[in-house]
Amino acid sequence: MATQQRSSPKGLLSTQARAELELALLALIWGVNFSVIKVALQWVPPTGFNALRFPLAAAILFLALGKSRLRTPRREDIPRLLMVGVIGNVAYQLCFIVGIEVTLAGNGSILLATSPLWTACFAVLAGQERVSREFWLGALGALAGICLVVLGGGADAALLERSTVFGDSLILIAAVVWALYTVAGRPLVERYGALSATAWTLWVGTLPLVIIGLPTLNPAVLSGMSAKAWAGVLYAGVLGIGVAYLIWYRAVEVLGSSRTAMISNTIPIVAMAVAWVWLGERPAPLQYLGAALVLFGVAWTRRARVTPRTTAGVGV
Repeated sequence: MATQQRSSPKGLLSTQARAELELALLALIWGVNFSVIKVALQWVPPTGFNALRFPLAAAILFLALGKSRLRTPRREDIPRLLMVGVIGNVAYQLCFIVGIEVTLAGNGSILLATSPLWTACFAVLAGQERVSREFWLGALGALAGICLVVLGGGADAALLERSTVFGDSLILIAAVVWALYTVAGRPLVERYGALSATAWTLWVGTLPLVIIGLPTLNPAVLSGMSAKAWAGVLYAGVLGIGVAYLIWYRAVEVLGSSRTAMISNTIPIVAMAVAWVWLGERPAPLQYLGAALVLFGVAWTRRARVTPRTTAGVGV
C-alpha cells in the first residue's frame, strides 16, 4: 500500500500532462473549425450542416467504443443523460451553428472563450469545485484580453457591429450553454468514464439534430455542395465533434471543469490567425496585446488552486 501511495503522484502528473497536451490539440482543432464552418456554410444551410456532421461524430464514438466497454447508464441516471444530451448536443449546437453563420469567425471564437467564467460559476454553485482568488484573477485577466481583442479590432471587426448582433448573441448564449453542459455532465463522467458519457450524450442529441436539419437538405442543396463543403462536413464531424468531445470530457475527468474550460481562452488566438490567413480577417495591433493577455491569464490559472469536491457533493 505504501508503494502505491508513493507512485501515485508521479502517475497523476503524467496523466495531467497528457490531458494538457490533448487540450492543446483541441485548441488547434476548434480554432481551425471556425473558418472551416464559415466556408462550408456558403453551400449548405446551418441546420443541414449539423444533420450531416453529427452522424459522422456518432460513428467515430461508436468506433472508439469498439476498443473498450460501453457502460450502460443506470435507470436513475437516464434523466440526467437525456438533459445533458439535449443541452450540449441540441441547444448548444443550434445556437453555435446559426450564430456562426451570421457573425465573424473571430467574433464567434472570442465570445465562446467566455465559457470558462460561466463554467467556474456553475461548478462552484453545483458544489463540484472550490476555486482560489488566484484562479479568478487569471480568469479576469484573460477576459480583459478578450475585451482588447474585441475592442481593438476597429470598425470592420467590431464585436457589436450592427450586422452581427444577432449572431453574437447566439454565440454568447452558446458559451453559457456549453458551460452548463460541462458541469452537468461531470457526474456522468465520474460514474461511467469520459468515453461512455460522451458517447451517450452525443447519441441523445444526434437524432433531434438530424430531424431538424433534414428538411433543408433537398437534392438541389446536396448536388450544389462543393468539395470544400464536404471537406468541412468531414472535418467538423470527425475532428470538431467526435475527437474533440473525447478530449474535452477526458480533460474534465482529469483536470476538473474550470481548469479544462480555461483552454477556451486560447482558441480565439488560433481562430483569429486562421481567419486572417484564410478569410482575410486581419487582427489590429491592440488585438495582439489582447492575445498576450489571454495567454497570460490561462498560464496564471494553471498555477492557481482548484480543489475538486467529493462526488457526493456534485449535482445540479
